[in-house]
Amino acid sequence: MPQGTIKEFDAESREGSLLMEDRTEVHIDATSLEGAGVRSLRLGQRVKFELVEEGGRKLARTLRLVTFD
Repeated sequence: MPQGTIKEFDAESREGSLLMEDRTEVHIDATSLEGAGVRSLRLGQRVKFELVEEGGRKLARTLRLVTFD
């Protein structure tokens, strides 16, 4: 399961992005958080996720927190 770091996240819209370890940017949306029990994310948090491609862009699914720092 790939890991990455939260780059940005808007709690109101529940959208943002993360950077994978190879610096590839991946989109996050509300469906990324479903089932993970995560309401909000902070800049710099580490996460594990499933990587999918939809509509020509990379999306994170099934996010799991690695750290809370």
